[in-house]
Amino acid sequence: MAAPAVAAVEREKVTRRPRRRPMGVAAIRTITIVVAIVIWEALAHSGLFYQDVIPSSWKIAYALYQELISAGFYHDLGITLSEHIVGFIVGSSLAIAAGIALGSNPFLRKACEPYLNALGSTPKIIFLPILFLVFGTGIESKMAKGALSAFFPVIFATVLGMLLINPVHIRVGRSFNVARRYMVTKVYVPSMISPLMVGLKLGMAIAVTGVLVAELKFANAGIGYRLSNYYDEFQIAPLYALIIVCFSLAAFAHVGMSAVQRRFTRHESLDAETTERLQSQR
Repeated sequence: MAAPAVAAVEREKVTRRPRRRPMGVAAIRTITIVVAIVIWEALAHSGLFYQDVIPSSWKIAYALYQELISAGFYHDLGITLSEHIVGFIVGSSLAIAAGIALGSNPFLRKACEPYLNALGSTPKIIFLPILFLVFGTGIESKMAKGALSAFFPVIFATVLGMLLINPVHIRVGRSFNVARRYMVTKVYVPSMISPLMVGLKLGMAIAVTGVLVAELKFANAGIGYRLSNYYDEFQIAPLYALIIVCFSLAAFAHVGMSAVQRRFTRHESLDAETTERLQSQR
């Protein structure tokens, strides 16, 4: 009789012990930023690098402030954003249309797949001289470079999404003689929204890289042009300030795309919760 009573008391003591709460995600992120700044400052004052190659974070913060109050910065930012937005929209739209056509036609997909794989794995920067010859050195060539960079991630994701669609959905649509455009908007796109959104996020990021590379090579305005000037003049702190701006814009764009993805994939999470609830009731 005594042994069970002692065991019960011990179990009660264990349950009464306060549980350690895990460190929050926000706390980990804050600590990471603080540690990164401390390491950066240590490297900046270590004397291991050439002067101002790693400037103090205070110099970078002041340079960032100077950029944000400069009218020329917003002019260059507007040009880069317009080049990226137009290039991304054009490239992703063409990629989605081509991906749906390839995904719904096995013969066409097998015929074009080797060429798409070869072009997709080729560095797009080698096409930059051709784009300059065709579209000139203005913003049109940068838009074309952004479209070319965004095209391949989106078309690969679209084709993959088409192959992952439940064949029952397609057969139901065809059995009701649904028109082609309604098959695309009501069956294909809703069924492959998850891989499509992943491809769009990748395409958006790669399009930014393509536009900046084109501006670094040949431009008279834009963030890439501004970066090139700072590099040529060895203004390192403003260079890092622009890198922070690009990083921040990319982070905000990723958050926005993730919010859109959650909005359009809400039905998938609801279906998963319903399935799990039904299985638990069995």
